[in-house]
Amino acid sequence: MAAKTGIVVSAHSADFVWRAGGAIALHAAMGYHVRVVCLSYGERGESAKLWREQGMTEDRVKSSRRKEAQMAAEILGCEAVFLDCGDYPLTAGREVVFTLVDHFRELQPTFVLSHSLEDPYNFDHPLASHIAQEARIVAQAHGHKPGEKVLGAPPVYLFEPHQPEQCKWRPEVFLDIGSVWEKKRAAFECMSAQEHLWEYYTRVALQRGNQAARNTGRKVTYGEAYQRVFPDLVEQLG
Repeated sequence: MAAKTGIVVSAHSADFVWRAGGAIALHAAMGYHVRVVCLSYGERGESAKLWREQGMTEDRVKSSRRKEAQMAAEILGCEAVFLDCGDYPLTAGREVVFTLVDHFRELQPTFVLSHSLEDPYNFDHPLASHIAQEARIVAQAHGHKPGEKVLGAPPVYLFEPHQPEQCKWRPEVFLDIGSVWEKKRAAFECMSAQEHLWEYYTRVALQRGNQAARNTGRKVTYGEAYQRVFPDLVEQLG
């Protein structure tokens, strides 16, 4: 029996670590094959620490960010793919959408993770989410590369943006990541170009864990939160 799979579409090479590292590690530990598609290395807007080094070049920044992301992916137990679509601004046309369609059809994911639909601080993030969802729809179309197996209807979860209130994002699904928290924290520490975010996202995990416990009555210490795009089908309500 083939392993279950998941796809994470990350605008930049570190986004998947901060926002979905727990989900990735948790599902990888359950035997899922999780593939992270990084549209950009975050070489312009999210690598300030590197750019402060004398003689830095864009190619060197890209190389450094790729190595960081690959190390983090190894810790989390996922595969990382890099499309190098540029950064600030991220640019993605039909060919990028079709490349993502190929990933969707190959893996037939049981879930999709990507960014919030709005983010006034970082236009690359909602663009990545738009591309991911457009690719999901195209992958369902029988007229795209007729004869290939089309995609079903995997749920899409939007992971938490840096400033959720400004992005019109709200938590609708909590995930207990306590069993894999140490992996997620270790993955944080691979991202040396953004060391200033290590403690910030540790606090986010504790906050969401507290909220998850309050809303479920269960003991949760570290959590991640997601917003659903499509409604769920259940067999019973409780």
